[in-house]
Amino acid sequence: MSVILIKNATIVNEGALFTADVLIENNYISKIALSGINTKSDQIIDGSGKYLFPGCIDDQVHFREPGLVHKGEIYTEAKAAVAGGITSYMEMPNTIPNVFTQKLLEEKYQRATEVSLANFSFFMGASNENIDEVLKTNPQNVCGIKVFMGSSTGNMLVDKQEALETIFSKCKLLIATHCEDEAIIKKNMAHYKELFGEDVPIEFHPLIRSEEACYKSTSLAVELAKKYNTRLHVLHISTAKEISLFDNKTPLKQKRITAEACIHHLWFSDEDYKTKGASIKWNPAVKTSNDRNLILKGLLDNKIDVIATDHAPHTEEEKKQSYFKAPSGGPLVQHSLVAMLELYHKGKISLEKIAEKMSHAVADCFQINKRGYIREGYYADLVLVDLNSSWLVDKSNILYKCGWSPFEGYTFHSTVTHTIINGNLIYENGKFNELKKGMRLTFDREKT
Repeated sequence: MSVILIKNATIVNEGALFTADVLIENNYISKIALSGINTKSDQIIDGSGKYLFPGCIDDQVHFREPGLVHKGEIYTEAKAAVAGGITSYMEMPNTIPNVFTQKLLEEKYQRATEVSLANFSFFMGASNENIDEVLKTNPQNVCGIKVFMGSSTGNMLVDKQEALETIFSKCKLLIATHCEDEAIIKKNMAHYKELFGEDVPIEFHPLIRSEEACYKSTSLAVELAKKYNTRLHVLHISTAKEISLFDNKTPLKQKRITAEACIHHLWFSDEDYKTKGASIKWNPAVKTSNDRNLILKGLLDNKIDVIATDHAPHTEEEKKQSYFKAPSGGPLVQHSLVAMLELYHKGKISLEKIAEKMSHAVADCFQINKRGYIREGYYADLVLVDLNSSWLVDKSNILYKCGWSPFEGYTFHSTVTHTIINGNLIYENGKFNELKKGMRLTFDREKT
């Protein structure tokens, strides 16, 4: 194993900024010193003028493998994530086939072991019928259970009250939910289809996948979690109204109910449909600027606990179809950290809060072993950033297999220069070292 020494970087960690040297040996951070480190090393990285963050941990991605690899695969999307400063990810079960068995789950882990440059975990999928398989899930090496309480890509809707009650009452593992009320959405769809036929203008997407649909479903999830003391994590909050359902008085490590905000709900608003069209069609939908602003406030107030991407690539051809045919989702992992740093440049969030919500809090929320912080004895998952290096997003520098980004044409003012994973320098100034692969995440939880 090589020894890496990072010199004179401004470290962003645990609510503080300070300049120090960091020594990396045998996968781990072995020493952090304000006074400098002069130990012999195989490689020295000059961090002068740059900021060293703990590697981002993305708790919600869709890498499309198996079954949908024409638009994304574990290798390509993990590589894009690494270039964006994401060192670990948790991937969703709505692939083809849906991950409803332990055998299919382990096959995804095996594939990632072979090809993923970033560290990884995979959610087990829940259905109306597979509770026996769900209960076999090992909490020490699987991030959680995914429950679609609203339909989205992949036909995994859990819509029977009895099934939900069983899952919430029996499952001791973290349950991550997609919350949109199906009956409300279907009613709204029928209304707008009657008005416009198949060519519903994209601007009506947030009225079809409405605030009411989100709030009703999220309320039900929270109600069930409180009833059974379930460990619930609500994904991609998209409305201001939902924030009232969450608590900022309880310390994160003690919370039984947590929430996530996604990059697109922090960046875009319904005003952007005019220019972006279906490229910003997500489920749940991007809604008003007021929702966007209050979601950010919810993050800053700690009612919302983590930031993720819900990275979900589709081809440009698929996205250019009519409203009902154009799939929901978009690629984001390569640009999530720099997008949040752009909000920092605009004075909307601090560097310390970005590190908290994209690294520390994710590790705490999921009880990940020895990751998410810059600490001696922790895995060396680190990202070095130049806050004053502008670049334009265009086709030539997009790494997603689908080949496009909702940020195309935007100039970011920060650049990820180095990404270190498990003590290995995997990405440096646009170049990758693909000799080392990521590791399966483990979790500090009791085995059920």
